[in-house]
Amino acid sequence: MASFLIIDDHPLFREALGNAVRLALPEARILEAMSIEDALEILSAEQGIDLALLDLSLPDATGFSGFLRLRETYPRLPVAIVSSEEDQHVVREALALGAAGYLPKSTSKRELAQSIEGVLSGSVSVPRDFVATPQRRKAETSKALEVKLRELTPQQIRVLDLLRRGYPNRQIAQELQLAESTVKAHITEILRKLGLFSRNKAIIEIGKMELPDPRNRAYAKADRGRPQ
Repeated sequence: MASFLIIDDHPLFREALGNAVRLALPEARILEAMSIEDALEILSAEQGIDLALLDLSLPDATGFSGFLRLRETYPRLPVAIVSSEEDQHVVREALALGAAGYLPKSTSKRELAQSIEGVLSGSVSVPRDFVATPQRRKAETSKALEVKLRELTPQQIRVLDLLRRGYPNRQIAQELQLAESTVKAHITEILRKLGLFSRNKAIIEIGKMELPDPRNRAYAKADRGRPQ
């Protein structure tokens, strides 16, 4: 049973977001917080939260300050931002900081449910009209991806290799002897680093590219000190 933490100080929207979660996952366990302090208290007492849904406007946080506190304290917790702010610069900054998704409050309940399902599967959810890299050519995209692949840890390379071969999260976890939640966290981070916003997009873009060998000594040396 998936567990969610909804962080929003407006009761009506907490209810609406909870309804969207239950539309996606009827048996979901939902916890609610009205502030970052409330959220941190809940997270310290509860284990196994699969996804936090965070409003940017809270009594004890402005801008991305609340998001950054959650990321600093619980770096493996996927956090998707749910906000009335739809400026694409804000969306890009949220994704660059490591958000698992950006869900506009104007999104319908059914679309929110679909986005939540996508985030749980490891995709990064973005607004329908979001342009990730405007005016960038395909050749430039391929070169940029080759560079960004070097930013992945050896473990992330292994996860990406199985991902592009069509393995579901559960099978990736079995192959690499990882928890399924760890695989989801890796996929979210892989997509963020590569600037791709769904696992299907990653499969298409990376499918024919040669991945760095995580056993390569030069690669491992360059990667030393980064989390696995």
